[in-house]
Order: sequence, then C-alpha cells, then structure tokens
Amino acid sequence: MSAARSLHPSPRTLEVESLAGFDRLLAAGARSMHGWHVQSLDLRDRRAQLEALEVQGAVFLGCTFDHGVEDSLRSRGALIFPRLTAVPFNPYRGQLYTPQELYAGIATSPYEETLDAQVYQWSIRPGQRHRLDATLAAALHDHSIGVALDELTGTFLRAGRTMVGVMGGHIAPRGTAVFEEAAQLGRLLARSNRVVATGGGPGAMEAANLGAFLSEVPEPDFRRALAHLAVVPSFRPSVSAWARAAAAVAQRHPEGTPSLGIPTWFYGHEPPNFFATHVAKYFANAIREAILLELCNGGIVFLPGSGGTIQEIFQDACENYYGAPETVTPMVLMGREHWLRRFPAWPLLQSLASGRRMEGRIFLVDTVEEALEALER
Repeated sequence: MSAARSLHPSPRTLEVESLAGFDRLLAAGARSMHGWHVQSLDLRDRRAQLEALEVQGAVFLGCTFDHGVEDSLRSRGALIFPRLTAVPFNPYRGQLYTPQELYAGIATSPYEETLDAQVYQWSIRPGQRHRLDATLAAALHDHSIGVALDELTGTFLRAGRTMVGVMGGHIAPRGTAVFEEAAQLGRLLARSNRVVATGGGPGAMEAANLGAFLSEVPEPDFRRALAHLAVVPSFRPSVSAWARAAAAVAQRHPEGTPSLGIPTWFYGHEPPNFFATHVAKYFANAIREAILLELCNGGIVFLPGSGGTIQEIFQDACENYYGAPETVTPMVLMGREHWLRRFPAWPLLQSLASGRRMEGRIFLVDTVEEALEALER
C-alpha cells in the first residue's frame, strides 16, 4: 500500500495514510496541502510542520493533533472529520481487510469476540440504521474500502490480469462434490493468471477462494487441505470451529495466491471466508453487489445457487443487456440440471439475450473444464 496515492485522476488529490508518507511529501518540498486527504494519522509531533504548510483545501480524517493545532487548522481552511471512538472499526481505514484482522484471536477466543462479529453486532443494534453518527461512520467506512479496492484492482490491471467472478450458494458444505468442484474452478482460474473474485462468504465462495489460494501447491497438499476442512463441514452450528479449521490450512500455506472477497455485514449470518487474501467488506449490500459485478472484467461463472445467485445473474445480465460492445462480459452458468429445471434461469437468460450483443457471450455448461473453455472464447 502506497503512503500517498491518487484518489481521483487529478494529481492534486492525494490520500496520505502513513506518517512516513506525510514526512516524505514534506521532504520533497511540499508547501501546500490543498487536495490532501490525511487518514488516521497521529500528528501530535508535527505542530511546526503543520503551522508552516498552507492547509486550505486539506481534509483530515480521524487524525490526532497537539493541543490547539486542530483549531488553527480549521481557522486556516482545513476540513477536519473527528475520530469516531464509539464505533468498533476505523471509518477512515486506508486498506482492505485481511482474514487475520477480521478473525484476530480466533485461535483462543470464540468468534463472538472477533472484530468481524463485533462490527456486525454494532450494525444491528436497535435503531442503529437511523442514527446519524452510525450512518456517517458506515458511509465513510464504505468509501474508504472503495478507494482501497480501486487501488488493488488497478494493480491487477497494470499487471495485465483479468478478474473472473465465481458466484454460488453459501450453503455448499465442505467435503461435498459441489465444494470440491468450486475449489477446482478457483484453482484453475488462478493458474491461468486470472484473479478470482467472490462474495467472500462460505460455501461455494469459500471453495473458489480456497482453490485460488492453493493454486500453486502440489495436488496432494490441495487434497489434504480439502480433507482437513471437511472435518468441519459448515459454519453452523459453530463459526469458531469452522474458522479455526480454515485458519490452520492458511497457516500451513502462508504464501497463498491472492484473490478477492467482497462480503457484507448486511448478511452478518454469513461469516467471511479465510482464503480471500484481500477482503473488501461493506456495510451497504447494494454497493457491494454492484461493485463485485463491475470488477469482473473477465466474466462470471455462476455455480448452483438460489435467491442471491439468481439476483446476481440477472443484475449482471442487465448490465450486459444495455452495455456497450466493449463492456459485455461472459456469463457462464454451470450446472444444466440446476439452471434448466430446479431454477430455470437459463431459458429466461437466453430469451433476454436473443438478438443482443450478449447473445454470444452466455454459456450453459456442466463441468469446470467447459466453464474455462467458455471464458476463453
């Protein structure tokens, strides 16, 4: 993560998220902070530097200052957002989450004491969604996550890597054929230099992130990981046991291949999985859904699922239906029996695509190999 990065195309807007980065900008001769967004820094030993700078147009988010400095900055035109100490998260964070951060302490403490669980409990307090301070904190948090996600995806784009989404149900248990198939899909996608992106939760989402995470390990190690996880098939009844099994696998393979998970606290009953190395967790589910689909520039594979997966199919279909030629991306529905009979989304998708640019970019397949072939087309 860079110390200072562009928030917008304008080079005058910088997000400064480390003290070292702040000092480097000053050492490089900066005299004006116009357009700087300074996030969560302890600036109590920088009184002299701040007094010497032009601060008109600077934004300070959750920073700490020496006594009297904050009033001086405001009087000279800076905008200061205070630290919000009544929330269990940093609304001004400058990076995505990691599973280790969200599950800190899980080895010795129950899930209910982790950061992930505490934030969820905060979000569902009675009346919380109608409180101005809570709404502001959640909105600032989601904005910060979005900025960090932009930086990550920009890194992938510059490296020439496309992002492929894997969507599917959250209930697929570990140790089943469905789970293993999703893991194989994630593994092969990552091996083909694609970045795997999921909704970041359990079930098929966990399996796809797991496959990507272990894409470079030998087959016997991959099989051992699947067997270890199968001992705790589901996050019900115990998220703690489920997460600990995953943490043990991740610890044995500390150099796992990066992948992305975009979960939400809106569905707090679905814990984030341990194998998405970069976790963009949002409060607003609608924003999370839209961003996840938007980022999958290499297409999306839809594994068997129900309500949520069906919603994602037709949300993606809508974007392809109205999209310009260069924005239409492949849609691969995997599981003929599921998508033709149990939840017949395929016939409707075919009808919708008929005569449109997307008509040649939708596929119904049965196997992982067929899904990869469809994406290659």
